[in-house]
Amino acid sequence: MPLDFTAIDFETANGSAASACSVGMAKVRDGRVVDTAYWLIKPPLGHDHFLEWNVRIHGIMAVDVADASLWSEQLPSLLEFASGDTLVAHNAGFDTGVIAAACAASFQPTPALDYLCSLQVARRTYHLDSYRLPSAAMAAGFEDFEHHNALADALACAAIIVHAAKRHGASTIAELSDASGSAIKRLGPKLSSAGTPG
Repeated sequence: MPLDFTAIDFETANGSAASACSVGMAKVRDGRVVDTAYWLIKPPLGHDHFLEWNVRIHGIMAVDVADASLWSEQLPSLLEFASGDTLVAHNAGFDTGVIAAACAASFQPTPALDYLCSLQVARRTYHLDSYRLPSAAMAAGFEDFEHHNALADALACAAIIVHAAKRHGASTIAELSDASGSAIKRLGPKLSSAGTPG
């Protein structure tokens, strides 16, 4: 089985995990990027204010997303692009948290998705002073990208995973997970105390 996965990155409008305002994705097949996607997202109502701090980081303002699709409208496109792949993100807890929170705020069921954290993989692959995305990407030979552009960050994340897989002699995401001791986790609907999704 080849090294197939989809790298993903979100930027948010504010401190709310539900406030996704852009997404970037890079589809990898057999260790090579074969497709990319990027679009702006109008955050769900109540999570749609733009903090100056966040705008300073990624440069996206409320006016930029005024005509963008809402999370509930663009989620099918995101899932179609990922097409059942294991998702990979740098600090994946943040990005999968965005998916879960934006779905909850939009009254959408959280999709079932497997994911691997490239930050954890980097910590078990390189010896660096910092494992932030720019540093880890540089160790993987991916330099001079526009950090906090969601697509550029997704491509950097993909480069880390491909390079780390070579380092560990892994030919699949599952083999990389085992070799690096970085667990593949699963995002999905939480079960309520009654045992039903809630």
